[in-house]
Amino acid sequence: FKFMTLGTVSQGRPHQRIVVLRKVTSQFELLFYTDRRSQKVAHISQNQEVSIHFYDSKKMVQVHLRAKAALKEHPELLRSLWKSLPDNSKRDYTTVLPPGSKADDPEEIEYLSDKNHFALVGVKPYRIDYLKLKRPNHLRVVFHKVDESWQGSFLVP
Repeated sequence: FKFMTLGTVSQGRPHQRIVVLRKVTSQFELLFYTDRRSQKVAHISQNQEVSIHFYDSKKMVQVHLRAKAALKEHPELLRSLWKSLPDNSKRDYTTVLPPGSKADDPEEIEYLSDKNHFALVGVKPYRIDYLKLKRPNHLRVVFHKVDESWQGSFLVP
C-alpha cells in the first residue's frame, strides 16, 4: 500500500485525494508529505478526523482507517526529510502560488529558490476495518484502539 486515499471534511463537505504513504512508525502512525498551504492541511487544522482507504486489486484486500491527523512540527526532522528528497520532488513544495491556485499557463508556474512549503502530516488510526474479498466467503474484521491496545472482532461482510 504505497498510495492511499485521504478523506477530510470541511464545512460539512467530504473531500478525498490520493496521497503517498511515506512511512509507518513503530507507533503505527502513518506519515505523508504535503504543501503546508494545501487544502488538506487547512481541513485537518479545522477537523482532525480523517479517513484513509487502501485497496489492493490483485489481493482483493480493502482497508479503511478512521484516524486523527496533525501537522508534524519538528524543524530538524523536516530539514532532514527535505535534504533527502530528490531535486525534482522538491519543486512540488516550492511554487509561488499555493496548490489549487488558478494557472493561466501550466508551463509558466513560478518556483521559489530560497524557501519551501514542505510539510509532514501524521495520521494516528483508532479504527481499522479490513475486508478480504474471496470465495466462498469474504472475510471482514474490525479493530478498535482501546487505550494503547487493539481489540478486534469479525463482522458480516
